[in-house]
Amino acid sequence: MSSFNTIEWKNNKVIMIDQTRLPTEEIYNEYTTYEEVADAIKTMVIRGAPAIGVAAAMGIALGAIDIKTDDRAQFINEVNKITDVILATRPTAVNLFWAGKKMLGVLNSSNGTVDEIKTRLVKEANVILEEDIETCRNIGKVGAELIPDNSTILTHCNAGALATGGYGTALGVIRGAVEAGKNVRVIATETRPFLQGARLTAWELDKDGIPVSLITDNMVGHFMSKGMIDAVVVGADRIAKNGDVANKIGTYSISLLARSHGIPFYVAAPISTIDYDCPGGSSIPIEERNTEEVTHISGKKIAPDVNVYNPAFDITPNENISSIITEKAAVASPYLEGLSKLNK
Repeated sequence: MSSFNTIEWKNNKVIMIDQTRLPTEEIYNEYTTYEEVADAIKTMVIRGAPAIGVAAAMGIALGAIDIKTDDRAQFINEVNKITDVILATRPTAVNLFWAGKKMLGVLNSSNGTVDEIKTRLVKEANVILEEDIETCRNIGKVGAELIPDNSTILTHCNAGALATGGYGTALGVIRGAVEAGKNVRVIATETRPFLQGARLTAWELDKDGIPVSLITDNMVGHFMSKGMIDAVVVGADRIAKNGDVANKIGTYSISLLARSHGIPFYVAAPISTIDYDCPGGSSIPIEERNTEEVTHISGKKIAPDVNVYNPAFDITPNENISSIITEKAAVASPYLEGLSKLNK
């Protein structure tokens, strides 16, 4: 288990570690309204698909307990409005919508008074957190079997405890290998433009005593060509039913380099990240973020006033992926058949 809490529910407040302040400051923010939680998701105080799902559920629960009515129909209507606000924060991470669906399922299936429904919504949000941590541990166990002893693993962005309720997906695989007694080292890309690798992954692994080296994104090919990387493990924000994967921008390029060098490329994610209604990567919406993430670093302008593109994610086609590691099994091609079996 990680040595910090990414998100928790305490005394009818949502507590999150502020990931925008890492690695220089370890600060935990308290949120008392669903609007604050929605803003935290949008501004990446909390990020990573599973963690966003947990935050969404807790945000909905937080909004629900603040509704001042005993009328059941009015209460349900208000919770649906709150859910719409939460779900509008970030379009690519499917766990956001999965968690919203879970919470609305509890809302619409619950009998009893408004207060009783509020209690059930809070309970469900905490169950989603607990199940996410357990799911990540199982991903770690499944994925650890694919990691050789005495190996160096490249990871991109942050798919660790900070990106989940705890433990992590890609970093969960690394933690699982370490817990299995394997000697594992990590190379983390800095992950421009938001620097999740430099600020978050390096901080998280170093804090937990797992050896990590930091490189810039454009150094990956060099280290692969030198035989210094044995496998790549990344997370995912959405997986189409054919095995195409949306993950942090730059993942696609790394998958091409790995394929060219004959290096296994693994995607670690919970089954809840698989969008069975999405036929392929071309159907996944790609979030375009604020251009200042590219033109500024720590508030300081580093570029002239020119046109800027800032897609948050790219699509890695299934043919570049060795296996998709889930809490049930590691699935290899053909993905359409293998992933569909996980949904049964």
